[in-house]
Amino acid sequence: MSVTHEETSVGEPGDACASSLVELIDAHLHMPYPFRRNPYEAEAAAGVDLWLAECGLTGEAEVAAMIARTRPAQLASYNGPDMDAGLLRIAANQIAYQFVFDDRAEEIGRESPESLLPMLTESVGVLRDGRPPVTALGAALADLFDQVRLRCTPAQAARWAWKSREYVHGLLYEAVAQAGSRPPRVDLCGSIRSLTAGVEPFHPLCEAAQPAELLPEELHHPAVRRLSRLSADAAVWIPDLFSAVKERRSGGVINVALAYERSRRCSLPAAVLLAVRQINDTIREVERLRAVVSPVLSPAGAGYVEALTGWIGGCYHWSRTVPRYADAASEPLRSDPSPQGKKG
Repeated sequence: MSVTHEETSVGEPGDACASSLVELIDAHLHMPYPFRRNPYEAEAAAGVDLWLAECGLTGEAEVAAMIARTRPAQLASYNGPDMDAGLLRIAANQIAYQFVFDDRAEEIGRESPESLLPMLTESVGVLRDGRPPVTALGAALADLFDQVRLRCTPAQAARWAWKSREYVHGLLYEAVAQAGSRPPRVDLCGSIRSLTAGVEPFHPLCEAAQPAELLPEELHHPAVRRLSRLSADAAVWIPDLFSAVKERRSGGVINVALAYERSRRCSLPAAVLLAVRQINDTIREVERLRAVVSPVLSPAGAGYVEALTGWIGGCYHWSRTVPRYADAASEPLRSDPSPQGKKG
């Protein structure tokens, strides 16, 4: 499979060659990042299973089944192909925790947003104030925070905790939007998605993977900050393409492709192509910024930028094959994939 695709105009006859959403995405998504995986992936997978069991998070059959469909160590491997074994294991544990936490929050939040408050305030207490946890999820978060502090510098661990709190707050925004009388607009959906994706809490781990600590002027360089935001957005919008079928069937609204489907009153394939255009523009800006800033950075700074952009390719290669999003491969395309087509 080619990892760099030439775009054609939406609605051209070439679209008829695609028989599923996955093929449509592959044909139009600009993906300059090749497939790579970490050699320690199998070790990380075994470690995730052990850690989740020790934390008491896979006692329920549906949670264990979800982890099997989601393959968190595989996602960590694709996103961090150059991480050492210890750091990859932390990343895999964090991904697994976030999927368990996110699914639990979605389930509780569907009842009412305020039902989420005990769960979210416990997490904030652990991350901000060092409060002792009272639930299994809280204990898992506290243990994960300990793993981060053992491996990262104090400044990196502090950034990890701050970005993780943003993720926790995002889940409340999602619950409010989910309970609203009107689904959110595309821009609002994207803003919420950037928080609930939980990508940015991994950026301090990308820092820790470098041979030296980044200089403050590198970490806070305007181009690096902008690149950090863009790469995180692209990394989460890509899974939205592949998860759109799953989310629509479950009644989810915080999905960029579904937001386009609602706002443009078009078919799902047409909405996916609109989201692809947005992603392609974002990736091209990432590549432009990377080319400009990398030469003026230290080896650690340049490695950090490369690690950030690696999340874009990693999320793509994971999303297109993971069982969690298998519905995208079996979803047949409608006859008119153009954004101007009326919703059937």
